[in-house]
Amino acid sequence: MGDASRHSPIVAVLKGGPSAEREVSLSTGRECAAALRAEGYEVVEVDAGPDLCARLQEISPDIVFNALHGRWGEDGCVQGILEWMKLPYTHSGVLASALAMDKERSKEVFRAAGLPVAESRLAWKAEIEGHHVMEPPYVVKPYNEGSSVGVYIVAEGANTPPRLAEDLPDTLMVEKYVPGRELTVTVMGDRALGVTEIISDGWYDYHAKYAEGGSRHEVPANLPDQITATCLDIARRAHDALGCRGVSRSDFRWDEDKGLDGLILLEQNTQPGMTPTSLTPEQAAKAGIDFGPLCRWMVEDASCNR
Repeated sequence: MGDASRHSPIVAVLKGGPSAEREVSLSTGRECAAALRAEGYEVVEVDAGPDLCARLQEISPDIVFNALHGRWGEDGCVQGILEWMKLPYTHSGVLASALAMDKERSKEVFRAAGLPVAESRLAWKAEIEGHHVMEPPYVVKPYNEGSSVGVYIVAEGANTPPRLAEDLPDTLMVEKYVPGRELTVTVMGDRALGVTEIISDGWYDYHAKYAEGGSRHEVPANLPDQITATCLDIARRAHDALGCRGVSRSDFRWDEDKGLDGLILLEQNTQPGMTPTSLTPEQAAKAGIDFGPLCRWMVEDASCNR
């Protein structure tokens, strides 16, 4: 741990890492590091690799700002290292991070909490390619990745099952396709900040999420009051059901033809993106919280035993 007598706390910003979302994490880390420096913190940026423990021992930070995305950084692994080293850190703890990253297990928690989720199952890759394991339309995706990495949509009426990329894992999630509008809600502590609608020309994939002009965000979303209120309520309940801490983000689909019955919780993100095109900073700004104070709040919220 750092010396408490130092004038400004040292914050180690973890970024990059080995996951499929490395480039997004580098951007998140860069933006958050710049904001924290402007807020008066002494910041050291760390590209998380196999030498992470040694680097943290060398830096001896007061707080770790976890700006990693995807596997290893968002699934409880890094959180376990930080707990072992007794370094206070941002975002959710070991269990909540692991549960949220495992989309099938998090759905079990959501179902137990009475939250609306889509029908899904895990299946072997060979089984998925051999026949329709679910009546189309459905979605095939890794159950433990984020940012729409490796997602396949099998359209209604498709005659053949999908041909999947060789680098996908052996076990994948098959989920009933939910039509409708893309909605998302950021939870900050015990407060749901608002509802954003994400508008893109096609599937809200990795490119649409992070490329400039890949999608448009309407915040606050133009929704019936009941849908807005229900989104905010479900997001808070999902955050609490998994045991999330700090900031998280709930993603939804809403089929407006079905009214309230058409609102489905897709997943919970325990470390939402903090890039120039990201949803969480945008929602916070609409709620009156600028980017610098948002990052400061995360640092002040940091702890062990999360």
